[in-house]
Amino acid sequence: MPYPFLDLARANAPIMDKLVEAATAVIRSGRYLRGEQTNLLERELAALCGVNHCVAVSNGLDALRLILRAYIELGRIRRGDQVIVPANTYVATVLAVTDSGLEPVLCDANPKTLNLDTSQIEPLLGPRVKAIMPVHLYGTPCWDNTLSRLARERGLLIIEDNAQAIGAQADCEGLNGTRSTGGLGHAAGHSFYPTKNLGALGDAGAVTTSDNELANAVRAIANYGSDRRYHNIYPGLNCRIDEIQAAMLRVALQHLPQETARRQAVAAAYHNTITNRLILKPEIFGNMRQVWHQYVVRVNNRQRFIDHLTAHGVGSDIHYATPPYRQPVYANAPFANSHFPVSDAIADQVVSLPIAYPITAENATEIAKIINNYVLQC
Repeated sequence: MPYPFLDLARANAPIMDKLVEAATAVIRSGRYLRGEQTNLLERELAALCGVNHCVAVSNGLDALRLILRAYIELGRIRRGDQVIVPANTYVATVLAVTDSGLEPVLCDANPKTLNLDTSQIEPLLGPRVKAIMPVHLYGTPCWDNTLSRLARERGLLIIEDNAQAIGAQADCEGLNGTRSTGGLGHAAGHSFYPTKNLGALGDAGAVTTSDNELANAVRAIANYGSDRRYHNIYPGLNCRIDEIQAAMLRVALQHLPQETARRQAVAAAYHNTITNRLILKPEIFGNMRQVWHQYVVRVNNRQRFIDHLTAHGVGSDIHYATPPYRQPVYANAPFANSHFPVSDAIADQVVSLPIAYPITAENATEIAKIINNYVLQC
């Protein structure tokens, strides 16, 4: 396709020599777990998010699971407690909650941001709700004064799912004085799946927090529950990051500012050039820093639109066609087949346009013109 949706080999081509050099250095070092590259990556990610601690782990789902498991072990959450999660999210957000013996309480999406609608949270706050898990979906921060107030007034834990928004900034300060996602709440889980803005060459993730006790618990649980060798204080897991993935991420992290700027330029080109009234464009919020993991438009007759794109050499994808409350795994859950008007519409309408490298702003303008012709050719 002239305009592929994703080509990871081409995306990594500009930094290939550095990746090979970093991988070779790790192989020659003989230290493949819990080495220097992991230590340095943790420092760099903590600084990026404006927090005191980072624990690099195996993947994004494990990052969220480890946070919840640590809170349970520390006695701040009990199994059976409830966690508010967005209805419009990837299933991993909900899986982390149910895997920890906690109950998800789903909240509908904001039609402008496609994120958790914080105005709908308070009616959901029963006595068992102990935490809120906002997701910075598609690279748009989900943070406002409502979340800060609920954390302070109700004592609720705020656990960010920052799988898609590394480097983004909210329009107001979080609980720790930073505006950076990953540092807004009490803790955050990150994914570095290869397709992410900051992607590994395999699976990887991280937990960020300024809570010393939580960081120590997460680090121990991720390493068989041990706080030192052969001394296990928790029923732990094996969720460590590979040293070679830490090295790959450190190379990619050096280029994250350029990658973010490129995605922002592509998003701006789409936004400024798409004029087709059948296409609902995502909002660009000038008072926050969006990093555009995906550029998601909404359209009725989605398959017809996708066929139009494909016929003109434009790749696309759907994130996500089936929300968690429609998934078979949750067929017997209290929220199964619930009706969330905004999230239902989003799931039926969204189409992700190409935004990953090597798509340029010029390419986006060309794709936008193809989109603008959609009415004429249907």
